[in-house]
Amino acid sequence: MSRILVLNSGSSSVKYRLYDGDEVVAKGTVERVGEPGGGPADHESAVREIIGGLDLTGLAAVGHRVVHGGRKFSAPVRIDDAVVAAIEDLVPLAPLHNPANLAGIRVALEALPDTPQVAVFDTAFHHTLPDAAATYAIDKTTAERYGVRRYGFHGTSHAYVSRRTADLLDRPYDELNTITLHLGNGASACAVRGGRSVATSMGMSPLEGLVMGTRSGDLDPTVIFHLRREGGLGVDEIDDLLNHRSGLLGLTGVNDMREVLARRDAGDPDATLAFDVYCRRITGYVGAYYALLGRVDAIAFTAGVGEHAAAVRTASLAGLERLGITVDPARNGGRGDRVISPDGAEVAVLVVGTDEEREIARETRDVLATDR
Repeated sequence: MSRILVLNSGSSSVKYRLYDGDEVVAKGTVERVGEPGGGPADHESAVREIIGGLDLTGLAAVGHRVVHGGRKFSAPVRIDDAVVAAIEDLVPLAPLHNPANLAGIRVALEALPDTPQVAVFDTAFHHTLPDAAATYAIDKTTAERYGVRRYGFHGTSHAYVSRRTADLLDRPYDELNTITLHLGNGASACAVRGGRSVATSMGMSPLEGLVMGTRSGDLDPTVIFHLRREGGLGVDEIDDLLNHRSGLLGLTGVNDMREVLARRDAGDPDATLAFDVYCRRITGYVGAYYALLGRVDAIAFTAGVGEHAAAVRTASLAGLERLGITVDPARNGGRGDRVISPDGAEVAVLVVGTDEEREIARETRDVLATDR
């Protein structure tokens, strides 16, 4: 039996893929979960709908994406009551995502009690971060008490894309130094040395780092204190501002890069500034990660913006030619997984389609193989 069902629950959606070996035999996304006038009332209903509509004959396991594994989970694990309880304990670190992930797990356990279930954690890939990368410079006792550290996210995407990059370049994965740029509505950068994450832009939460669709990314913490003291904003209001009303949305009124690019091309100054802020932040991280890695063999763009916005790729790497980083305009405009740097470039630049569900399925199979 080689069938694996992957459930990837977001805050308002559930994506599913049913694999038979490497082949996808069923897929879909249930949207607008819990939204008024939208789809299913909650994640439990959405997962029941998915499981009830699939032919699961010969199902070997269910792989669940779980956003936050904290310090406890450094690898995928087979789910039991203790694992469920531990994921629930981590809800304060991911209040928007872990509850949705748990809902899918509980429904699947109830509907498929005899089928192995595996939790694959977004944070696990970043457990290889050195202490110097994971540690914030605040009081040590306070940090330990409240779990304050860099965890990193998008781990399944960075893992898949860095491995796929090695395959495309026909290079050994454990010898390749790669900077992966996951640019979607959420965005993060990762420095991968020989298959191990050594730096990543998201921190204790997915708010830190690059400019995103609705998130601010890096911000002076004093902004929070200033808004509280001078503006009278409450903690929840500031949380909502930085997570849901900032980024591209805050700068332009839209969170879709396609619309930002269209407005920029039409001469909209707000869109032009937003584009420049967005790309400048990426450039800074690429330069910093180049310095940390010492040698960079490849840079890989992925996710919705990374895969489809040629202008973002060009602007984000502009000025880095002295580091051996260049983009060939003709190749940059193509489609599919490909190298977009010139022949013979010191650093290969690629576009690689991410496939988090395939990575979850792969890691789920690895757990089953280990358990045998």
